[in-house]
Amino acid sequence: MTSAIEEALLRSLTPSVLGILVRRGADFAAGEDAVQDALVEAVRVWPEDPPRDPKGWLVTVAWRKFLDATRADAARRRREDLLEEEPPPGPAPEVDDTLQLYFLCAHPSLTPASAVALTLRAVGGLSTRQIAQAYLVPEATMAQRISRAKRTVSGVRFDQPGDVATVLRVLYLVFNEGYCGDVDLAAEAIRLTRRLAAAIDHPEVAGLLALMLLHHARRATRTGPDGSLIPLAEQDRTRWDTASIAEGVQILQAALARDRLGEFQAQAAIAALHADAPTAEETDWVQIVEWYDELARLTDSPLVRLNRAVAVGEADGPRAGLAALAALDDSLPRYAAVAAYLHERDGDLATAARLYAEAAQKAPNLAEVVHLTRQAARLNARRGP
Repeated sequence: MTSAIEEALLRSLTPSVLGILVRRGADFAAGEDAVQDALVEAVRVWPEDPPRDPKGWLVTVAWRKFLDATRADAARRRREDLLEEEPPPGPAPEVDDTLQLYFLCAHPSLTPASAVALTLRAVGGLSTRQIAQAYLVPEATMAQRISRAKRTVSGVRFDQPGDVATVLRVLYLVFNEGYCGDVDLAAEAIRLTRRLAAAIDHPEVAGLLALMLLHHARRATRTGPDGSLIPLAEQDRTRWDTASIAEGVQILQAALARDRLGEFQAQAAIAALHADAPTAEETDWVQIVEWYDELARLTDSPLVRLNRAVAVGEADGPRAGLAALAALDDSLPRYAAVAAYLHERDGDLATAARLYAEAAQKAPNLAEVVHLTRQAARLNARRGP
């Protein structure tokens, strides 16, 4: 069995090894299969016979696996002349194709779910089993999803420019999955975003990394021992990860200084203001409203405007928040929960209790259902018979 250090090394080398195979002429799907076969071989061999050049070892073995698979496929015999000469063994080239792999795995022809799965497999180095466990689906289902995704991108030229915004959305999707099974997807998303930030100098990449670090810093306080949700205002701030907060703020400040504001930088600025407040009562809600105004300008998102209504309610009073809320579609996710909170702040407990119960019926997961139901029960108890 490989050690944790060896497993981390294998995962870190996966994208560069795959990139080398693709540059040598392997199509993406076959190259990715060959790299996975090489990883399996490494798990078997390395504990007893560790290589002096791990990356070179993986490249050599993966290339041989690719050649073997190609030669065995009669339909690809026409490629034999191209592939017959195996490159001599030696140190692997220092070209890092990680950035191109990010773009390829976030190709616009893929669904978000497929792009996430392919990114975790090809760039993150996770096994199909690990990805399936993280997304709570059968391994066979995830294997089919990944296979379809690989076929989709196999014909895409490797040197085409990619869309950074699409890559960032995929990484943010990974981050928001949090923790499932034996894979911590939030931590994995941070790791992958760090690698992207090292490969590309882009303020929105930095903004996303800062946002992830600032949110992740509060992770231990978001739920109670029984799994119940703890709202931000009630979280124990002494348990927040101050090192992650400091790093996130530093990264954000450097990104904002470049004066190329994007949505992830704006979101990170809001998260930083929450993290900077010693208590919930000391939160600078006026500044948060201003950042939501910037974010709404950048995205024109109804959900951003919904969150802005909460901030307005804190900065200017609940009736101002309800006025901002009234301009939005009441079918928006979490609309009823926000309305309930603002009506409670305004002293209308009957309306708030009714809206909390309504929000619980629409909640997307059990934890939110329980939380909102408890809020409704709490207000009904306060009102009495």
